[in-house]
Amino acid sequence: MFKLALKMTARDWRAGQLRFLLIALTVAVAALSATGFFIDRLRSGLDRDAHQLLGADVAVSADLPVRAAWRAQAEQRGLALTDAITFPSMAQAGEGEQSTSVLAALKAVGPGYPLRGKVKITTDAAQAEQSIGTPAAGAPAPGTVWVEPGLLGSLNAKVGDQLKLGDKRFTIAQVIAAEPDRGANFLAFAPRVMFALQDLEATNLIQPGSRVNYRLLAGVPPSLKNGATVAKAYQQWLEAQIKDNNIKGVRVESLDGRPEMQTTLERADRFLSLVGLLSAMLAAVAVAMAARRFMQRHLDACAMLRCLGLTQNQVTLMYLIEFLLVGLIGSAAGVLVGFGAHYVLLEVLGALVSSELPPPTIYPGLQGLAIGILLLAAFALPPILQLRKVPHNRVIRREQDPPQVGALATYGFGMAGFVALLLWQAGDPKMALYTALGFFGAFALFGLVGWLGLKSLRSLRGAIDHQSWRFAITSLQRRPGATIVQIVSLALGMMALLVLTVVRGDLMTAWRNATPADAPNRFIINIQPEQRDDIARRLTAAGVRYAPQYPMIRGRLTQVNGKPVTGDTYTDDRARGLADREFNLSTMARMQAENKIVEGKWFEDKPGFPEVSVEEGIARTLRWKLGDKLRFEIAGAPVDVTITSIRKLDWGSMRVNFFAIINPAAMTEVSQSWITAFHLPQGQGAVMNALTRDFPNLTIVDVGGILRQVQAVLDQVITAVEFLFIFTLASGVLVLYAALMGSQDERTREAGLLRALGATRKQLSQAQLIEFTLVGALSGVLAASGAAAMGWALATYQFKFAWSFSPMVWLVGLLAGALCAIAGGWLGLRNVLRQPPLQTLREA
Repeated sequence: MFKLALKMTARDWRAGQLRFLLIALTVAVAALSATGFFIDRLRSGLDRDAHQLLGADVAVSADLPVRAAWRAQAEQRGLALTDAITFPSMAQAGEGEQSTSVLAALKAVGPGYPLRGKVKITTDAAQAEQSIGTPAAGAPAPGTVWVEPGLLGSLNAKVGDQLKLGDKRFTIAQVIAAEPDRGANFLAFAPRVMFALQDLEATNLIQPGSRVNYRLLAGVPPSLKNGATVAKAYQQWLEAQIKDNNIKGVRVESLDGRPEMQTTLERADRFLSLVGLLSAMLAAVAVAMAARRFMQRHLDACAMLRCLGLTQNQVTLMYLIEFLLVGLIGSAAGVLVGFGAHYVLLEVLGALVSSELPPPTIYPGLQGLAIGILLLAAFALPPILQLRKVPHNRVIRREQDPPQVGALATYGFGMAGFVALLLWQAGDPKMALYTALGFFGAFALFGLVGWLGLKSLRSLRGAIDHQSWRFAITSLQRRPGATIVQIVSLALGMMALLVLTVVRGDLMTAWRNATPADAPNRFIINIQPEQRDDIARRLTAAGVRYAPQYPMIRGRLTQVNGKPVTGDTYTDDRARGLADREFNLSTMARMQAENKIVEGKWFEDKPGFPEVSVEEGIARTLRWKLGDKLRFEIAGAPVDVTITSIRKLDWGSMRVNFFAIINPAAMTEVSQSWITAFHLPQGQGAVMNALTRDFPNLTIVDVGGILRQVQAVLDQVITAVEFLFIFTLASGVLVLYAALMGSQDERTREAGLLRALGATRKQLSQAQLIEFTLVGALSGVLAASGAAAMGWALATYQFKFAWSFSPMVWLVGLLAGALCAIAGGWLGLRNVLRQPPLQTLREA
């Protein structure tokens, strides 16, 4: 039987019956394998560099200095310790009017830093840009700093120049080529400045209200036996201390990698996987249609084999072997294409990968093979089971029984297999189920609309007194099932193409329009009360039209309705993160113009009645409602407030916004710093340098520069996604081709029979033009509607900006659908109308 299956496979390949199926399968596997190899190598690199990402075996990150008892416990267990304190501040170079300043990420490190990995340094900025450097023996020497190359360019400085941090001047001694515990480079926008911890006090940069992160690094010395066990035990002891004492603002990091890096990779994993899944979903439709066409073309051959003595089981086994061979070849080819494509992804995202990644493992390849077989089994098995039911008398009588219940049931197994593929590939059950429901929902909706469209055409058959019109309507009515499948497939393929072209452009336009042209491009943080008036005068003199100053108060949420907020209060990751960090609170008598009350009312500001207005998003996440009583700990003192209003904020305005605003009557005794945001006109950068020089405590954030850096990173990611969309585009084209070619054989026989009965070539040509125009136009309208709905969903729920429907989507969809259908019909049937009817009927 295996030898017979090989002969049948070779015969079908020579006849061109398997090529389209092979191509569809290869595209689907290639799309998923490319993302699989890329994510696998990225994760392998993270696991390999877990120690370097921490700079230690265990790291404690806190908003306040780490407790002395925790240090003593680590020393008692024999662990080595060092410290790293990070915070944002301005770095200044030059003298007088020639001085320049930029926001930098300052890092004061103790002796022995880092405990794991090495900082690579060099005196050549060009080498540092390429991560080429020499491992440093320790931390920077007192009075010197190491800087990242981007800082030198921003300050027009070089190695050996002076750099002012707060009240102290340093000498730029080295350029940082690689920093082990820097984390993901695309998460930190400001360039690094590293100096010795003993110089921190002389800078006078840490003031009340400053945003500071204290890190205690613990490492296993080479002489310590069972070091991994000791480090794990210390980590568990720390976690127990934090949980039992309900300590806020402290996070323990372990060898599993930095949590923010893990979260980022998981999100990237799911996003890239879903891009691959879109290709797989469309390719699955193409596989199903190719298998259906294969089945239709093998009905006669199968009947002949049955007459020659093959049993149903033998026929089934023969075709299963043939499809298994095709599945293995197609999957292997897809894995090879995906393996090559993932190198393109690595090249595109090269700036996001900070070090050389480990070699690829075999797992993504095996996964690709399994996905190919799963796709083939899910979507090609039903037609194969129908072949086993072909009767012997089909050799004489050209008819076929309807599919058996068992064969139809296999479509249910195919759908279940498809859902299993989504669950496996996406990694998130909720996201995978939503994707599956959306796919099947669109399939069902398009099918329903197609059926209603065919029903409505019945009454239009006599509306136009033209023979070609009646031929076209009759042809559509004669094959309702095939016509609906064609409409649905065309609509799905066109929808994918429209999302990649027209809708994607509309999304980018709407995103750009979400931020006003005069949005603030500078923020000033940590303004002290006595500095407010002077700063306001300087900004006005520089041409700044609108720079309101708002109080900024740091407080930690400790109670909700009298119940302490602990690590178990919230299960959602975002809610837990919000509740665990310090809030930026504010107080004001009049609400900001960009805010809008959606529930409750603004402060009455009655003495003795502390009120708070909260943003609707955080209220929804933390399950707050009007009347809830919150307790914040501000500068060590508890402040109890009642929620009296919920606000909607315009985050796209880029102006200062606060999650929680407390009425002024409750904040009279609380120390405050101030914050402002404004649009600085071009050519006024010297004003910012002067402010930093005269008020070293200020933190000035150039949001314009940050946004440009973010955009550069996003452009790289978008380029990578667009590269993956090549597979989606190929899948869409395959679906279009399969949909148009699915009924080619039947149309060929009908055209030959009609010509034999007297229909002219011109009449049939016009009938085909009308038929394909109707099918293509309806498919295009459905595709445009689906693409517009997808654009609205992305804009509303993912990007959070207003979405306006563009009529261009429907116009493009209508024209593209009709043109694709007409072109496909002409390519498939042009030879039928050129050759004699008798020859057509003989070949059919």
